[in-house]
Parts: sequence; C-alpha cells; structure tokens
Amino acid sequence: MFSLDRPLPETRLFHDYVASLPRLDGRTVAITGCTSGTGKVLAATCANLGARVVLLNRASERARKVESELVSAGGDVHGVACDLQSFAGVRAAGAELRERFDAIDVLVNNAGVMAIDDLATEDGCDVQMQTNHLSHFLLTSEVWPLLTAAADARGEARIVNHSSAARLGAPLKPRYLGKHGGDLGGDGWPGLDRWRRYRQSKLANLLFTYALHEHIVAEQPAYADKIKVLCAHPGPADSGLQGKTPSRRWLDRYILWRTLKAAQSVEDGTLGICRAACAPEVTSTDFYGPTREARTGEAVRLPPERDPEGESALWDESLKTTGITAYFGL
Repeated sequence: MFSLDRPLPETRLFHDYVASLPRLDGRTVAITGCTSGTGKVLAATCANLGARVVLLNRASERARKVESELVSAGGDVHGVACDLQSFAGVRAAGAELRERFDAIDVLVNNAGVMAIDDLATEDGCDVQMQTNHLSHFLLTSEVWPLLTAAADARGEARIVNHSSAARLGAPLKPRYLGKHGGDLGGDGWPGLDRWRRYRQSKLANLLFTYALHEHIVAEQPAYADKIKVLCAHPGPADSGLQGKTPSRRWLDRYILWRTLKAAQSVEDGTLGICRAACAPEVTSTDFYGPTREARTGEAVRLPPERDPEGESALWDESLKTTGITAYFGL
C-alpha cells in the first residue's frame, strides 16, 4: 500500500549554492558517515573546493569504494576506520587521527541510523543513541587537540552536528543516554518506541551543540570565539537513510512513505551541513535548515531551540556513559 519506490527528486538549489562558496585550500574537513547520503555529497563538495577530506566510516568495502572514487576524481581524500557503535573503535579512530593529521578545521558529526530495533551495543547503549550522539560526543573530545591546532593556525575551527526535523516533540529524557540498550522499547506492536528513540537521538544532536558551546566558553575561554559549534538539519530528503531503516511494520512503512513523499534531493538536503561547514561568517550555535513551514528548500538560520535543563542533563549523562573524565584534555 505504501510503496517506497519513487523517482529521485530533482536538485534545485545545491549546485548554485556551492558555486557561491569560497575555496577551502589548506583546510582539513573530517566527516562521519560518508558512504552515502549527505555525508558523501559533503565529502565530494569539500574535496572539490580544495580541502583535505577525512572520511570516517566503519571499515567496509563500501567505505573503500567511496574513498577510491573521490581520490580518482582528484580529491585529497583519506579514510580512517571509525565504528560509531563501539567506544573503543571511536577511541582508536581518535588516536589514528591525532597520529596522522596535524589539525582538523571542520569536524562534521553527520553519521546516523534511524528506527533501529531495541538492541544494545557492545557498550550497553541504545544503537541509535550511541551511533547518532554518544560516539560523536566522544569523537569530538578525542580530536579536540586537532581542532585547537587549526584554530591556533588559522583563527577558526568548526564542529558541525547533524540533527533532523524528528527532534521536535517531547523534551530529552536522560534515561535514553545511559546504558539501557535493549530495555527502551520499540520491538512490540505498533513500533512507536523505535521512532521515539530516534527522535531523542536527533534532539541530542541539537542540545549537544548548545551544551558544547557553553562549556567551551566556560572551560576553554581562549577558544570561545575561535571554535564554533553549529548544527543543521536536512528536512525530508531522499538521502538513502530510509533504505537502511527496517520497514517490516505498517507504521514504519507509513512514516517512511510520508517522508519520501515530501522529500527533496539528497543534494538539497545537504545544504544545511554544507553551509555550517563551508560558508564564511558563521556564528557559534547557528542552526541551519529549512523552516518548519517550508519543510524543504533553502537552509536558513533558524531560531535557537534552547533547553538549559536538557542541555545540562545531556552533558552530564554523556560524560558518564562515555567514561570521559576531562572533556577538553586527553
């Protein structure tokens, strides 16, 4: 009844927007989740603009293929294995990044999974929350010395988090950030809990943006104006994420059908993170994406969506779950 097969949407805005961007020569951009979707589009775009691009993906043939394609197209592109479903894997990726690179100018926390079964990772966390937020929280801490090195050398570094329109709804619940994987609901009929867990993870992406900025201001004042923390959302976009989402249930297929029915192209869905990562004159805590009314189209600067209580809870629970004792010091 709800067919997920449909022609790909036409790209309307992305190519003209990219043509307006400055060159990125001499910059290093690291991006998680680049084997498809918005991450792959952004990686190719940054490489074409002259940046050195680091692809942070789980080791796979797909990851090797994308790296080979971008190198063959002339990009200065490097792969680093980064398994976001393993804190040990993220720490290993952080160590490799610090060994191989002198600086990271832009870290794009892009990777995500959607509506996955209620399963625990090897660390005991919900698969969605660990992949979408907790491992990015840890990765950002791991590469902090590379971000400060870029800020010292060139006056600016950026951290870009990727949220979603799914963030909207109930406030953050700290329990979702803990080691409760497999005990949060989502596998029974009709399956709403898996979407609630996804929503919590995408809300966490936005609240992390605000919380990290506040902690930089308070604990790393020398970088308060130099290291900018930004966020974006793509609106409904045919990014390929839907194809990785279990769709056994009527509810899953209906939600995916509704999303794809209104979806813009993956390139136009990349406008938000592209603006946050590449555009000049951005400000820390800027949030870019289509408006709620438009849903798709131009990535504009959106009004803040602050929740001080949620931001504080997110920071404290994320530290506890990831085991970080000093966020800005290894």
